[in-house]
Amino acid sequence: MKRTWLLFSQTVTIVLAAYFVVATLQPQWLDRGNSRGGVSVIEAPASNAQRSAGPGIGFASAAKQAAAAVVSINTSKAAAKNPNADDPWFKFFYGDQGSGESQGGLGSGVIISTAGYILTNNHVVDGADEIEVMLNDTRKAKAKVIGTDPDTDLAILKIDLDKLPVIVLGDSDSLQVGDPVLAIGNPFGVGQTVTGGIVSALGRNQLGINTFENFIQTDAAINPGNSGGALVDVNGHLMGINTAIYSRSGGSMGIGFAIPVSTAKQVLDGIVKDGQVTRGWIGVEPQDLNAELAETFGIQPSAVKTGGVVLTGVLQNGPAAQAGIRPGDVITAVNGKSISNVSQLLTAVAALKPGTPAPLTVLRKDGQSDIAVTPGKRQRPRAQR
Repeated sequence: MKRTWLLFSQTVTIVLAAYFVVATLQPQWLDRGNSRGGVSVIEAPASNAQRSAGPGIGFASAAKQAAAAVVSINTSKAAAKNPNADDPWFKFFYGDQGSGESQGGLGSGVIISTAGYILTNNHVVDGADEIEVMLNDTRKAKAKVIGTDPDTDLAILKIDLDKLPVIVLGDSDSLQVGDPVLAIGNPFGVGQTVTGGIVSALGRNQLGINTFENFIQTDAAINPGNSGGALVDVNGHLMGINTAIYSRSGGSMGIGFAIPVSTAKQVLDGIVKDGQVTRGWIGVEPQDLNAELAETFGIQPSAVKTGGVVLTGVLQNGPAAQAGIRPGDVITAVNGKSISNVSQLLTAVAALKPGTPAPLTVLRKDGQSDIAVTPGKRQRPRAQR
């Protein structure tokens, strides 16, 4: 009996050791059944905390693990043809204009599944007639667009190649200001480049870049061509999709923005499951609360300090109106998440599932209360439809 128990314990120890080695060095081998709407992805364990970079510790292993899954994206778009180009009189006076030269674009992307799904920015592939993806191992493939979400500037592509390297999806909600990060992409078309920096700020919004903004700000150098590339932590796990920079020169000035991977997961789920991203809508017109609006609606001045969003209008027969929400109400939280500005309210409501009641914390003259609102489905802008 003792020998049997000893053999069992040794076997378990060996199996666990082998699993740990594989999970650390080749996580894609464990890509079995962890899918998001039919797309198998690899997600880091929730307990996998950020590894600090102490003296003598470099980022070579993180860069090596993540870089293989970062691709370059080349797009081409046929130049617009003059509508009179085929008119004989037009040709007589202006000559044969021809079809015009095609216009090219450059960006980056991240392979998130062995099935060939790639995350990138919508503005990288928007309007492209042809998309070519080049892997870090020099393989090339034509890509097709599975779906786009202009509201977050994200797009999902797909290529058909075997033995694809896959990045591990991290937990962007665990990021803290000061955490070291790496930006990987193909800036200016010079080839894959890795730059390093830290998380400069979190939850950046009201930048006028996207409809829904919750950016990770970093000082890691991001330049044209990096769009759609990976922002990874020191473990090589994907934390965000590099999207935009603040610049007066066109190059990096130490202020770059990335879309959190938590947002990318929601977009991936929606596009793969339903062909589009479904968001909540409650039918209100919000404004950031200030002293002037507080006085207009008879709100206590102390409410301005605590934060919130005042509703200057409520759509008649809309979800909010049906629940009893009325103009002058101050929304301080949505589904338990604190709200301090219009951008946060828009993002929080959009994350609600249409048809499922959710509590809104409302501040009125007579006190604070939670009101259950059943959100409707947010319609896409006409241009997107």
